[in-house]
Amino acid sequence: MRATVETPIGRMMMTSDGEALTELCLEDWWWAPSGAPQGLDADDTDNADDADAGNADTSDADTDAAEVFRQTRAWLEAYFAGERPELDAAPPLNPHGTLFQREVWDLVAEIPYGQTVSYGELAAELAERRGGGRMAAQAVGGAVKRNPITIIVPCHRVVGAGRHFGGYGGRLDVKAELLEREGVDLGRFDLHAVG
Repeated sequence: MRATVETPIGRMMMTSDGEALTELCLEDWWWAPSGAPQGLDADDTDNADDADAGNADTSDADTDAAEVFRQTRAWLEAYFAGERPELDAAPPLNPHGTLFQREVWDLVAEIPYGQTVSYGELAAELAERRGGGRMAAQAVGGAVKRNPITIIVPCHRVVGAGRHFGGYGGRLDVKAELLEREGVDLGRFDLHAVG
């Protein structure tokens, strides 16, 4: 089930499997996690508000998805109000990806509000959790790039080494705006350097 939510950074698409949030992305992302067409119209999405209203035609799965969407909206409202919502206040999450991607996304979810971590630091932490060895920052970057639940799993907090700002599927201007909202000093980054 899909629904949309308006935010200060633009309309976002939410997808639920009926039990958890599986995707949350800007409608105009350069890639659509589930293969959904970019630029969805509101008419192309399931209306979670109808499920919220308890329509007789609404199945249990739709009602459960509507609750996931309600929790997502509440979390986003708190985030954009500057309230620093914790991950445990988010709806249940079930991002679809490989085991490696999910391990990376779990690490990304732990990055505190207002802080940034480099791809290399994430790679080192993942290698340590796996019992040592080395992990390529590029492999971690590839997983971060495919994070289907933006903001709640805060991939915008992952930056490149040195002064490199890094990339962001939701556009670099949005990454900058999100970090600025969190009080990150953007002056320490070359905002035009990707990598």
